[in-house]
Amino acid sequence: MLAVVEYYEPWWIQIVKSILIFAIGLQIVPIVLVVERKLLGRFQHRYGPNRVGPFGLLQPLADIIKLATKESFRPKTSIGWLFRIAPIISIMTAVAAFSIIPFGDTVDIFGTQVGLYGVDVGIGPLYLFAFGAIAFYGIMLGGWASGSKYSFLGSMRAAAQLISYEVAQGLALVGVVITAGTLSLTEIVMAQEGMWYIVPQFAGFLIWLVASFAETNRAPFDLVEADAELVGGYNTEYGGGGFASYFFAEYLNILVVSGITVTVFLGGWMLPFGIDPPTWVDPFVVLGKMSLFVILFVWIRATLPRLRYDQLMSFGWKILLPLATLNTLVTAILVVVTD
Repeated sequence: MLAVVEYYEPWWIQIVKSILIFAIGLQIVPIVLVVERKLLGRFQHRYGPNRVGPFGLLQPLADIIKLATKESFRPKTSIGWLFRIAPIISIMTAVAAFSIIPFGDTVDIFGTQVGLYGVDVGIGPLYLFAFGAIAFYGIMLGGWASGSKYSFLGSMRAAAQLISYEVAQGLALVGVVITAGTLSLTEIVMAQEGMWYIVPQFAGFLIWLVASFAETNRAPFDLVEADAELVGGYNTEYGGGGFASYFFAEYLNILVVSGITVTVFLGGWMLPFGIDPPTWVDPFVVLGKMSLFVILFVWIRATLPRLRYDQLMSFGWKILLPLATLNTLVTAILVVVTD
């Protein structure tokens, strides 16, 4: 069975899907927030949010209303239009990256073939890293345009950290691309029909996972927002809608990383043991697998302490990068020999 690669629907379906992708991301992020705060509460022997709504489930809604109704302000030393546009860049790039996660192959809806993804480009990983590079400017501009030394230090840390770990993250995916022989994410999923790539590419999976924690600024690699040193990092001077935008982008990027991990290492919408459910089940399979990685993100945050910055950079360049390069070389050799 072959996936339908680079299939393009009529323009009106693409517009509807664009709206749905943004709406779905907007709905999932508050759920992730509740899950994180509830799990952190359990890990730390406390209740977590339990006041707003039943079982505290409406706490994200209260947070959104609070941030949206705050007075908008910026420092006198900031650069106005850059200060405003930086969070927008972060959100746009996160949504663009979220759009390439395949929740299934093409399906027939009222006589029209519709792909269960935003867009299936033939250069999936390259598309992902291209928008990841643009997202870097959202963080960098936010820190520099704030006119604050703490914000600027946070953005400089982000620049060094993202460059360091993006190299290892990209090389971790090269092994998968070599094995599958394609850059299309839907084809990579279909290539895992006999065996998920987490088995032959386990080393690449671990490298990708660790680098992803650093790329999303999550503990123990959250040096970009180190409160004990930088107050809040690149978003120190942001409040209200600006802070909410950065917050939304960060958690949407967690979903993006989880979705890409499921796609390239855990068989996407496929179930183990040859189980073939109806097509409408495929998106729920992907969401279920993604939830496991979201929980892992929270678990790691509650478990590991923050690294020192020199440890962060040393680990990226001296350990992860050589391992990722070795994994790529070994994979290439094995593919050539077996062919």
